[in-house]
Amino acid sequence: MPEHNTGADWINVDFISVTMKNKKKTPTFEETAKAYLSNTQLRRNIGHATHTIREKRETVVGEMPDWEILREAGSQLKKRVMRHLDDYLLQLEASVQEAGGKVHWAGDAEEANRIIADLVKEQQAEEVVKVKSITTDEIGLNQALAGEGIRALETDLAELIVQLAEDEPSHILVPAIHKNRSEIRELFRKKLNQQELSDRPEDLAEAARLYLRKKFLNAKVGISGANFAVADTGTVAVVESEGNGRMCTTLPETLITVMGIEKIIPRWRDFEVFMQLLPRSSTAERMNPYNSFWTGVTEGDGPREFHLVLLDNGRTNVLADEVGRQTLNCIRCSACLNVCPVYERTGGHAYNSVYPGPIGAILTPQLRGLDDEGAASLPYASTLCGACYEVCPVKINIPEVLVHLRGKIVDRKKREGGLKTKTDPEHVGMRWMGRAFTKRSRYERAQKIARLGQKIFVRDGTISNLPGELSGWTAMRDLKPIPKQTFREWWGDRDE
Repeated sequence: MPEHNTGADWINVDFISVTMKNKKKTPTFEETAKAYLSNTQLRRNIGHATHTIREKRETVVGEMPDWEILREAGSQLKKRVMRHLDDYLLQLEASVQEAGGKVHWAGDAEEANRIIADLVKEQQAEEVVKVKSITTDEIGLNQALAGEGIRALETDLAELIVQLAEDEPSHILVPAIHKNRSEIRELFRKKLNQQELSDRPEDLAEAARLYLRKKFLNAKVGISGANFAVADTGTVAVVESEGNGRMCTTLPETLITVMGIEKIIPRWRDFEVFMQLLPRSSTAERMNPYNSFWTGVTEGDGPREFHLVLLDNGRTNVLADEVGRQTLNCIRCSACLNVCPVYERTGGHAYNSVYPGPIGAILTPQLRGLDDEGAASLPYASTLCGACYEVCPVKINIPEVLVHLRGKIVDRKKREGGLKTKTDPEHVGMRWMGRAFTKRSRYERAQKIARLGQKIFVRDGTISNLPGELSGWTAMRDLKPIPKQTFREWWGDRDE
């Protein structure tokens, strides 16, 4: 691939993805979750925040009599985009170029970072301001720019908090959800030299605003993510609640937008659907306070240069999976995180990914590949309760994809000989259960054997301590014993 390629020649008719480079091994979810589960302050912070957002969301969604129709419309629009993604990408490229913008195609993180760094250096800028950073977090842009002597300044309040704390985001919508007001006040006192600062939200926001204002006014280059890009007009959209996005996308002379190739919508009128779905599902608002739309460049208004970097970074690999491709429908609302019982107890850092929670559990393994042990552990970070599917505004069946990925992981282990199905107690037990469930007589005989065998474990009407590897089930919960009489036995006695 040539540097600064401004065409789509790397996408062939079969839409084959460029292989991701420099994959890093990450710890498994099980390894990291234990530490976060023991952090009671973290659990209080996350629990309070997710419950608050969830309750507000229920209220604003409940106002919409056509909510399920909107969900279906959003789902169908995204499915249509995925079916014709190659066509829509080329249409978007042509529209952006016609409006005076430039399009760059990045097959992976390394190429995207090189393109962006070169563009910043062309402007002789030593600092850039950023908004909507999750895609740039995915590719490690800040670190790449730092290696070129360029400082990237986060301007979303929560992202700024994370950056000042030298921390990592833990939520898609609220990256600093794991921190409370007192912790943020102490951080601002130390990093922003605001010694008299209180922990009132408006005072914390004002301190950040004063710090950022000079940065906005002096910035030569702004870097943004994108919520949507319209194929037929070339319009890019960022929706946010603080106003920093408007500053980043209008004040600098050069604007660079980094966008995953899946963020396309076909037509301008499709905003009618997504601008109702997204704010209600993400911030529990009827409309985002700031909605910025721009199309290329306009003389005397806004940036003089606009560059759109279209990022693959594994997305076409996801597109090739008939079940997994629905993951690309995600509009990054974070509703699934706010209802997930696993996320609520572990927080986002346990996922070792910029995409935590249920959506991260299906997106990260597909982007990184299942040969990454840490990524391959994420499909198991779920109870499969289905709450995420119920709240998803574009109806991504996350439990279906989780089970699908688990199956792929098991198949891979079988091929590599790492799955000892003949000696592993869990697989032996599952195999015997499967055999018992195939025939009524076996099932009823198994019930009687289990009823007799459980007697040594039942204490005060519960089973609270099982032996060996089964102890994992009772370490955190009690089990109910098998009843003395089954429904069939009761029914038979009733007839007599």
